[in-house]
Amino acid sequence: MLRSFSLTLCCTLLCALPLHAAEPTVVSEPVPSVVEQTEYHTPLAGEAFKLNVFGESIDVRARDRSNTRALALGVAAYSPALGGADVLPLAALYWRRESPAPRTRLVFSVFVNELDHALKYGRFELLGHLENNTVPFPSTEIEEGKEIKGSSIVWGQVAGWLGGGYRLPVAPFQMDNDLRVQAFYEGGYLYSGRTKDTGGQVKLPPDTYTHGLRLRVRYDGMRRNLMELLHEGFAAGMDTEWGRRQEWSDANYGGGILTKESTQEFVKLSGYLIAATPIPGLSERDRLVSSFHGGMVSSGMLDRFSMFRIGGGPFASESDDLSRSPYPGAQFNQFPASDYMVGNVEYRREFLPFLYLHLRGTLTWADRDLLSTPQSVENDAGLGKAFSVGLTSGFFWDSAVYLEYSHDDGFLRKDRPGESLLVLWSKSF
Repeated sequence: MLRSFSLTLCCTLLCALPLHAAEPTVVSEPVPSVVEQTEYHTPLAGEAFKLNVFGESIDVRARDRSNTRALALGVAAYSPALGGADVLPLAALYWRRESPAPRTRLVFSVFVNELDHALKYGRFELLGHLENNTVPFPSTEIEEGKEIKGSSIVWGQVAGWLGGGYRLPVAPFQMDNDLRVQAFYEGGYLYSGRTKDTGGQVKLPPDTYTHGLRLRVRYDGMRRNLMELLHEGFAAGMDTEWGRRQEWSDANYGGGILTKESTQEFVKLSGYLIAATPIPGLSERDRLVSSFHGGMVSSGMLDRFSMFRIGGGPFASESDDLSRSPYPGAQFNQFPASDYMVGNVEYRREFLPFLYLHLRGTLTWADRDLLSTPQSVENDAGLGKAFSVGLTSGFFWDSAVYLEYSHDDGFLRKDRPGESLLVLWSKSF
C-alpha cells in the first residue's frame, strides 16, 4: 500500500504545484515592456516586471510559459497514521509543450502516467490521450482511517482515447485561457488479481476489454500570479462518461455482492466551478478563491474500479488539473464514492511576490463505499470538514516549495480528528 500510494499520488499532485519560482528567465518570445509600477500590482505569470523588495530593485523578465519541464519531490505525514501510513514519499516529472501546430502534456510517475496530444487545425483539434495505472504492488482500501487487509488485490488499467474538439481562446488570452468542447471514444484493458491477504469472500470479475464515450467541456478564464497560483477569474468544467466492460460477472470486493447487470455498464456525471476574486475593501495582495466540485452516477452502479475518487493534495492551479477535487489530509484516491460534493473557500495573502499564505476551509459530502459490511456499496453517506493553512514560496536554486498543515474533523478516521503535513518541492528546468 505504501509503495503504491507514493507512486500514484505524485502524478496528480505535481499538476497543482507552483512550477516556476520568481526568477528571471531567458525569453523565447518577444519581451513585453517592463511595467513601471506607480501603485502596487501583483506580478502575473509570464509578465515582465520591475519590483522593489526590501529596498532592492529587481527586474523579472518575461517568461515563456508554453514550454515547461519540472521535477517534483515531497513527503506527506499523518498523525495518527492513516491507512497504516505515517509518512509517504512523493516524486514525479511533468512536461508541457504548446506550439502553433501540436500541444503535448505529460505527467510521468513510472507506473502511473498520462499523455495528452493535440493536433490543431485552426480552432478544431484532433485529440489523443494515453493513460495507465499499472502499479504492480498490492492495493488496499482505507475505511474509517484503517487499511482493510482483506480488500488487498493487484489491479490496473491501461486506456487510450481518440477524439476531436473545438478550442476557442478567451480573455485574458494567456496560454491557459480557452473554452474547449471535446468528445472521445475510449478503449482499454482492465485486470485484477488476488494477493495473499485477499479475503476469502472477495470475488473478482474477469479481466476485460473496456470501452466508452466521454464528453468534456472546459472553460478557463483565470489569470495566474508569478507563482502560478490562481489570481483572478473564473473556471468551470463538465464531464459525462459512459462506460462498458465487455466481459463481466458478479463481484465482491469485501462488502456486498455487486451484480453483473448493475455494474457492467454505467453513466457518470461530474463538474466544477472555481472563482478567484479580490476582497472588497482590501488590497490586491488579498484574494478569495472559492471552488465547488461534484459528481453523481446517472445510470447503473459504480464499483471499485469505476467509482469517483476523492483524495488529497494541494489546491489545483494548472488548467488541465482543475477538475481534481482534493480533500486536505487525505491520501491519493482514498475515498471511492458514487456521489460527492466538495466545497472550498480560501483566503490568500501575498507577503512578497514570491511568498503567499493561504487559509482554507473545506466541506465535503460523499456517499462512500464500505467494504467491511455485507450491505450495499452505497451505505456510508457522510459529511466532512477540514481546515488547512499553508505557504507557497520561491526557494533556493530558482525552485518553489509548498507547505501545508491540515486538520480533519474525523471524516478521514471515522469521528477521530487527525492532522497531516504536506511538503512539496518543485524545480523547472
